[in-house]
Amino acid sequence: MSPVLDRTFKIGLVLKAADGVLEIVAGALLVFISPSTIERLAHTVTAHELGEDPHDRFANYILHTTAHLGSGTTLFGAIYLLSISKVILVALVLRNKLWAYPCLMGLLGVFIGFQLYVMVFVAFSWGLAALTAFDVLLVWLTWREYQARRAERLAAALDSRS
Repeated sequence: MSPVLDRTFKIGLVLKAADGVLEIVAGALLVFISPSTIERLAHTVTAHELGEDPHDRFANYILHTTAHLGSGTTLFGAIYLLSISKVILVALVLRNKLWAYPCLMGLLGVFIGFQLYVMVFVAFSWGLAALTAFDVLLVWLTWREYQARRAERLAAALDSRS
């Protein structure tokens, strides 16, 4: 067991839980805020930056993205972001529930697959690539931790028989 990897695993889980909470909030907002309101808000938020630099890549990206929102897109985004199962599974893994480890790896695998699909067939994004790399790292760390926890339980079960 490596203390650095163990600490990295726990930090990664906390970051994934925080990401999950933010996604739930964003998903709830998408349910209640219309695409036109989101677009108006994006114009308001980026106006100052675009006034200083009309070619600002980030501000223009925000405007471009919000200009193409439709009710179907926001509904899909809300459903994707409202996946509270990720937060619940992270909490269960942090509480060492052995059955939750494979469930978390499977759920993250589904997200990784979807993110790869979006990057390949919809639009590549460095942010999504970084998130996918983080998820892959977290799956590996979760697998590693799962193997260690399983071995500990097996050893404890064998010791109790002796």
